[in-house]
This record gives sequence, structure tokens and C-alpha cells, in this order.
Amino acid sequence: MSAPGGAVLVTGSTGNVGRAVARHLALAGETVVSGVRDESSGGGAVRDTEARVLDFENPAGWPAALAGVDRMFLLRPPQISDVRRVLFPLIDRALDAGVRQIVFLSLQGVQFNAATPHHAVEKYLRERSAPFTFLRPNFFMQNLSTTYRDDIRDRGEIFVPAARARTAFVDTDDLGAVAAAVLTRPGHVGKAYTLSGEQSLDYYGVARQLTAALGYEVRYAAPSVEEYVARLTEQGAAADYIEVQKMIYRVVRMNVSAFPNRTIRRLTGRPATTFAQFAERERAAWAR
Repeated sequence: MSAPGGAVLVTGSTGNVGRAVARHLALAGETVVSGVRDESSGGGAVRDTEARVLDFENPAGWPAALAGVDRMFLLRPPQISDVRRVLFPLIDRALDAGVRQIVFLSLQGVQFNAATPHHAVEKYLRERSAPFTFLRPNFFMQNLSTTYRDDIRDRGEIFVPAARARTAFVDTDDLGAVAAAVLTRPGHVGKAYTLSGEQSLDYYGVARQLTAALGYEVRYAAPSVEEYVARLTEQGAAADYIEVQKMIYRVVRMNVSAFPNRTIRRLTGRPATTFAQFAERERAAWAR
């Protein structure tokens, strides 16, 4: 466990990752502050955590959110592309407030993709000599049950431009356990962890496993980048979001995300969740 100190502030606490982090920290007996966008979303905070308003776009509220906090789990909300304007000042304020560890949710392969916002945040934390820990997870299994759920449920297809590349997917619950471990145990400041599952699948294999779990056929559409961008545009996605997605899948097609590892097992003491386990557990998300 960590040395006696203050609370842990978890940003993005009502999303898949933030909720998992807050839950595992609470289970570990930590004092957890769940950062929520506004008071109305405070009811969505994890049980046994304190909800505080943390609006990334409202610096006036940051001191109250950071009061009594000595560690922070930081993620970049998808709608924020200008990290220099928003996240950099929050990092500065956290350091000024005495935060002794910032665990940043980065991106696998970020060291090969300098155009991503995550790369800029990592670079800034290093420039500030901040007490950072970088978590660089592979693609979340939950992308299939949230972002791409409707394509799967309504069309029976997975529509991402990954070609035949393989991915060692990560369950966000495993990521939450990892974050709790590095925030509560010594020896993780200044480290960067690449987090992959222990099996590697292409999207044809993902489609087969979903078909087996859901009881209806799911196929991988294997769209081109142009077809994928057209679908996102049709759905009303913002231009900067589309550019980030294009960069991410460019890295996927390079097979940077293909390699499994046992880092989750090493940091948490338990094996990574398999995609079959995840699909069975979350099958209600795709129920027709």
C-alpha cells in the first residue's frame, strides 16, 4: 500500500476506465475523489468515493477538486484535442498543489506516433519533471460494447479500418486494477507500462468470438480508411476526433498493437481477461 497521505483524484470517473480505477482504489481502502463534470453527474460516481466537480474547461473549480489530493489518475476526455490549452494547465495546478504522483492514461505505441495528443502530454510531464507513471494500454475490449456497439447489434458487423492486423485487447477492469496497483504501491514513479492482453486476435477472430457469445452472426467488414471516415462523418463525428482515430488505426495496421504480454498479471497478480470471458460477461450490451 502507499504511504499515509491524501486522497486520489480520479478524472473521467463516470466512464468505463475511470469507474474501474475508482472502484479498485476504493476496494483497496484508499480515499478516492471522483472527478465529475458537473453536480448533476455526481450521482454516477462509484460508491464509497467522494464526488467533486472537475470541469476540464473551468480552471476556477480546480483548487476545490484538488484539495487534500496527493495522487491523480489523469485521462484525456475524447472531446479535448487541445491538450496544451486544457490538460497542461491542470497538470501545472496539480503539481503546484503538491500532487506526488500523476498516473496518465496514455496510448500504446504513443512513442511511435508523435502527432497524438497523448504524446504531447507525456512529453510535457517529462519536461516538467513531474512524478509520472504512464499506462499505455492496448485497445479496450469495451470499444466493442460502447463505441462500436450499434454497428454490431444493428448491422451485425465490426466497422474499423484495421485490415488483417492483430490486437491484444485489454479489459478496462484489468486496467483499473493496474492503476490502483501503481497508485498504492511504491516503485512506479517514472515508469511507463505497455499493457496488453495475453492473447492476440484479428477482427475476424473477434467477430467469431462475438458470434459464439451472442447467438447471431457478427462479421468483420474490413472497411478502408476512406469508408471508415465516411461512416464517422455521416454519424456527425468532429474533424479532430476523426483525425485522432485515423492516427490510432494507422498504428494498428502497423501491428504495433499485436503483441500480447503479461504486464497486467505482473502488476496485479492475476491473469488478463480473455476476449471470450469479456464477451460472455457483457453480452447484454449487444442484445437484440
